[in-house]
Amino acid sequence: MEARNAMKQRAGAWMRANLTTQGYCLADDERRTLAVGLRFSTALCLSLVLVALVLESAATVFALSEIGLIAGFSARHPFDHLWNRGVRHAFGAPELPPNPMRRRHAFKLATAWLLAVGTLFAAGATTAGVVLGGLLVAACGVVTATNLCLPSEALAWWERRTSAKEPVTT
Repeated sequence: MEARNAMKQRAGAWMRANLTTQGYCLADDERRTLAVGLRFSTALCLSLVLVALVLESAATVFALSEIGLIAGFSARHPFDHLWNRGVRHAFGAPELPPNPMRRRHAFKLATAWLLAVGTLFAAGATTAGVVLGGLLVAACGVVTATNLCLPSEALAWWERRTSAKEPVTT
């Protein structure tokens, strides 16, 4: 039992670190109350991308890319508004904070990815579209389940690397 608790604590610390990498600065109590809400937009996107892939629908994928574009350039994902204005009440949860910059950059990458999938579907390359879309679903699933956002990780790595090269001035 003790080993299981220790493993849960390590997993919780890792998922908390993943949120920090995305740019969130949340206390533990905030993180717990926002646990479902912070996953809402990615879970809903994941579901809708799955539907689009099953239907092999370029139009649906392009519509989702428009949502991603808005999410990438605004403080709130369009689905955050659904959460804040309605869904959160069913969970007795607080409103979501604005999305940090790294998370918004990840939405921009997802937008480009969706555009590529939509283009493949529109061009009749459905197998390639489904494969590329399946990889997006996998990435979205990882973010939804664990808060591990690979684009945010890459951006954090890049920021650490470039800031380390800047000379220190006194």
